[in-house]
Amino acid sequence: MDLLSLLVLAVLQGLTEFLPISSSAHLLLPSLLLGWSDQGLEFDIAVHLGTLLAVLFYFRSDLAAMLRGTVHYRRGAPLDPSLRLAAALAVATVPIVALGLPLKPLVEAHLRDLAVVAWATLGFGVLLGISDYAGRTHTRPRQVELWVASCIGMAQVLALVPGTSRSGITITMALFLGVSRTEAARFAMLLSIPAIAGAGYVAGVEAASAEPGFNWGMIVPATAISALTAFACISAFIRFVERIGMLPFVIYRIALGIALLWLM
Repeated sequence: MDLLSLLVLAVLQGLTEFLPISSSAHLLLPSLLLGWSDQGLEFDIAVHLGTLLAVLFYFRSDLAAMLRGTVHYRRGAPLDPSLRLAAALAVATVPIVALGLPLKPLVEAHLRDLAVVAWATLGFGVLLGISDYAGRTHTRPRQVELWVASCIGMAQVLALVPGTSRSGITITMALFLGVSRTEAARFAMLLSIPAIAGAGYVAGVEAASAEPGFNWGMIVPATAISALTAFACISAFIRFVERIGMLPFVIYRIALGIALLWLM
């Protein structure tokens, strides 16, 4: 992988991992437009590590509060907000943990297709727009209670379909259930931590069995670039999502889906 392709793909991964626009759809574009080959397992590990470091650092205060709440919890005591958030994230993670690995061979055999990516980008983009409109009809924003977290977690399983967007589908479900835009985005990004860590671990196991060693000259810059890009993206999205809403992302996804269909 040359320096230009590494830079472009690492920036793309950092930008699209947390925005509701599908990272898989964007990582297809360089191969379709420029003829670049698959980036390989090492690159996957590097950019997963970079985006994971970004979200861990951005939410370090929330994660520390959840850890303190868990360590100091006493049976029968009321749950503080940080502990309720930790419980909600745990509940929401169960479906993808239970179904991710069993469904992986099916997805890779039948759904790694440009048509699937294009239609998923388009269709789930429209659904995101509908959920954003529906969310505005709720007079009082809903908290992410355990049953809400369970629904969001089940929706996250759909992100196994390439082109869906993990952040997009989890935000969509949260908005449909009446969660505010900011809280939906925040919860979706916190929920990404176990998902990204799990995907990175699986890629690491596959790489360890398939390749004799790691190309650290590629892994280190790819990790750094994706981490810096992802951190800036998280910060901007959390800050402005309540004001701008989902419409810009909906329009972008529809345009991208149509472009991918045209490239078929």
